[in-house]
Amino acid sequence: MRQQSLSVRAMARTLGRSASTISRELERNTLGELPYASHSAQVCSQGRRQAARAPRKLDMQGVGWQVVLTLLDWRWSPQQIAGTLKRVFPNEPERHVSHETIYNAIYAQPRGELRRQLVACLRRGHNTRMPRTRGDDRRGQIPDMVSIHVRPPEVNDRVMPGHWEGDFIKGAGNKSSVGVLVERTSRLVLLAKMDDATAASALAGFSAKLNSIAEPMRQSLTYDQGKEMSRHADLAAQTGVKVYFCDPHSPWQRGTCENTNGLLRQYMPKGTDLSLFSQDELDGIADSMNNRPRATHAWHTPLGVFAQTLALSHQPPASIQ
Repeated sequence: MRQQSLSVRAMARTLGRSASTISRELERNTLGELPYASHSAQVCSQGRRQAARAPRKLDMQGVGWQVVLTLLDWRWSPQQIAGTLKRVFPNEPERHVSHETIYNAIYAQPRGELRRQLVACLRRGHNTRMPRTRGDDRRGQIPDMVSIHVRPPEVNDRVMPGHWEGDFIKGAGNKSSVGVLVERTSRLVLLAKMDDATAASALAGFSAKLNSIAEPMRQSLTYDQGKEMSRHADLAAQTGVKVYFCDPHSPWQRGTCENTNGLLRQYMPKGTDLSLFSQDELDGIADSMNNRPRATHAWHTPLGVFAQTLALSHQPPASIQ
């Protein structure tokens, strides 16, 4: 039908499909200037499907799996195999495999004699894989968290300035990140360049940005339970802010920051390598955001509202006659 120059909608009616489905197929699976062909389209589709999945560490046809089978036959445990591979090949990470991957490869085998032989090589010899954590979260918790539910009520009211929300936005493949701080009353945005997503980087980046503003405007910071905030006590000591943590999986408790993240994607689209942005470029993006009029401020800018609240915070209280 493509060779007969039929329209996309005509093809869709004939095949009983949506016109957008036909259009997407033609766009994604046509090679350059060549006409659409079923064989080349299938090759393109299979290539994308393979690229979307990371290659297995233990390919059943690969050398690594044969090594694991041999060591299992020697009655080695998966932990012993994993540790030995790292010791023998310290500079070849492609040969490394975790003990969990070995367990998963064993129990992924179809039921049969090979599966029974492999399971028999394990210490306990369970026929089914037992849960790794027995339901317990072993990733570790952030120490001494203070819940958002004990946060002062004036923070919720947005009347008093100086209360912030924070987050990380991630780049391509979650390999780069930028720290985001938003003041709840004015919606002023601060962006901090991060070398990585570790707690040390979060402490350094957020401390530098918070300390760059006047002390009266540093009252509290509300964050999710990301592990990058595990050094929140150090952040509080360096900046004077009180750090509160949201409930798990509750992004609406930091709605201002979540909305700001969406606006920032105009400047840093998803899939962008955020490590390419310098701190000066991030400051330029923040300045652009802070000088955009906002409906919530009757079309005043966040920078203007922030400056006004900062000026009011330095005025002495009126005397009572």
